[in-house]
Amino acid sequence: MCGIVGYIGNQEAIPILLGGLKRLEYRGYDSAGVAMISGQKLSVSKQKGKISRLETLLSEQNLNGTIGIGHTRWATHGEPNTVNAHPHTCCENKFALIHNGIIENYSILKKELQGKKHNFQTETDTEVLVHLIEDFYKNNNNFELAVREALQRLDGTYGIAVVCSDEPDVLITARKGSPIVLGLGKNEYFVASDTAAIVAHTQQVSYLDDNEMAIINRKNMVIKTIDDRPVEKRVEQIAFDVKKIEKSGYKHFMLKEIMEQPQTVFDSMRGRLLDEEGTAKLGGIEYEVDSLLRSRRVLFSACGTSWHAALIGEYLVEEYVRIPVEVEYASEFRYRNPILDRDTVVAVISQSGETADTLAAVREAKRKRAKVLGICNVVGSTIARETDAGVYLHAGPEIGVASTKAFTSQVTVLALMTLLLARMSSMSASTGRSVVQEFKLLPEKIEQILKNRKLIETIADKYVDATNFLYLGRGINFPVALEGALKLKEISYIHAEGYPAAEMKHGPIALIDENMPVVVIATKDSTYDKIMSNIEEVRARKGKIIAIATEGDDFIKTKVDHVIYVPPFTEFLLPILTIIPLQLLAYYIAVKRGCDVDQPRNLAKSVTVE
Repeated sequence: MCGIVGYIGNQEAIPILLGGLKRLEYRGYDSAGVAMISGQKLSVSKQKGKISRLETLLSEQNLNGTIGIGHTRWATHGEPNTVNAHPHTCCENKFALIHNGIIENYSILKKELQGKKHNFQTETDTEVLVHLIEDFYKNNNNFELAVREALQRLDGTYGIAVVCSDEPDVLITARKGSPIVLGLGKNEYFVASDTAAIVAHTQQVSYLDDNEMAIINRKNMVIKTIDDRPVEKRVEQIAFDVKKIEKSGYKHFMLKEIMEQPQTVFDSMRGRLLDEEGTAKLGGIEYEVDSLLRSRRVLFSACGTSWHAALIGEYLVEEYVRIPVEVEYASEFRYRNPILDRDTVVAVISQSGETADTLAAVREAKRKRAKVLGICNVVGSTIARETDAGVYLHAGPEIGVASTKAFTSQVTVLALMTLLLARMSSMSASTGRSVVQEFKLLPEKIEQILKNRKLIETIADKYVDATNFLYLGRGINFPVALEGALKLKEISYIHAEGYPAAEMKHGPIALIDENMPVVVIATKDSTYDKIMSNIEEVRARKGKIIAIATEGDDFIKTKVDHVIYVPPFTEFLLPILTIIPLQLLAYYIAVKRGCDVDQPRNLAKSVTVE
């Protein structure tokens, strides 16, 4: 969840490190720091808060050097302050280290090192590792060997970069469970936890796998396993340029990414719809379609927003393919000893492809010999590499911490998978052709909703001071209610809950009074009459109702306080439309409350720790 960047070459390192950290700030923004080596002098600068504060500090210090490491932190062990900020150093200030992940046996190691007179300055688990490296180095006087031996003592996860003042031309990086990407330049190398940090400098990259380390100097890079076996790595081309991770004139990345959805949904469908056959083509799972159709059940596993997409996938696959589907939180999956066999297909969903809980679910499913498919956005990510097959979203980089365009792309891909499987089982060609045409209308329909954002902003004005929200939906729109509530609580810090509308009377109705805003997804679909009954129940208790309704439904205006219309559309794809107003509503409320919508408190973009 934290951000790592490192550089070794012939350029001044500070501008490269700062630029990379700014690109990674969405991965953690509690504190930040850099370590530089100039000659054989190691200098460390750290600051609590955002990267801008570190940048101000560095402008006053005039550090220079051509090798360095930088880190932006999302706190796990120890409160977010300057002392606990990375990089961490050892007793003799010889080593500086940055770390993503969690060292589970840190307390045992810390007690052992304190017994050897190591002096600890922070509350973090990370500091244990830099002292451990120092301890081994005293015995062998070999930087690479000291790092390797230290890593072999660790339980937990890590992505690290470490430098040593005794060897000012060497940078070492390693990973286990936390991503590390290596960028290749001309007589220079870059290290990062995300390609966004280095895309401005190189598009040639390699990815470390678990239990691998890279020993880098200015002329070459050697990659080995932690137990010293050589590894050959393929060099890959980053598929996006730096313009895709700029705000492009928008005030926030979140708004930019909401507004990009006509294009990103189109990109998720591009080349995948077959008009004449009335079906979809998904090359990444081409050879696994029979496994899906023969399976006794499909199990989706995901976290957060991706879990909500999986719930929509459950509705789609069960309704149109008639295969039983279960949806599991990935964070619970591995601890529940799930019943899996070769007749179960496990499909995991993750925007980043690095989500620690979801990756653990992948590995648990593979241990139980299930077929494992991945749906993710980031090419070359760990989940993409470790699953048996899968589908990329092609949504482009998502920088806003609260996911928007990735969600709609996930639902689009799940709908494409459903169409493919349905056409190979029970759906007729004519129905398939009709669905394909509906897919093609999606970008235009999303555009229509986005043009109505001023109305949504006006509605947001009225609820800036609300302390609670209730979101209600039925059927395939129940997961949309969950996702709408999540968006609001993530970025505005207003308590919000999503419920199946029929469940309201089994508890949540006790909360409804004249101060309770209730968002109801009330589109003209198979659940319309029932949802109108729920609206009446809210009205009877004086709740304030915001309805997401279908264009042309004038009757609903007489029953609610505010209406946001979406175009009439097939129920098959409706969630892709109904979520858009809820994303905008959350965005505008958060902005009007003065919240940092791109970097909400306590959150980070890619959750790479358990």
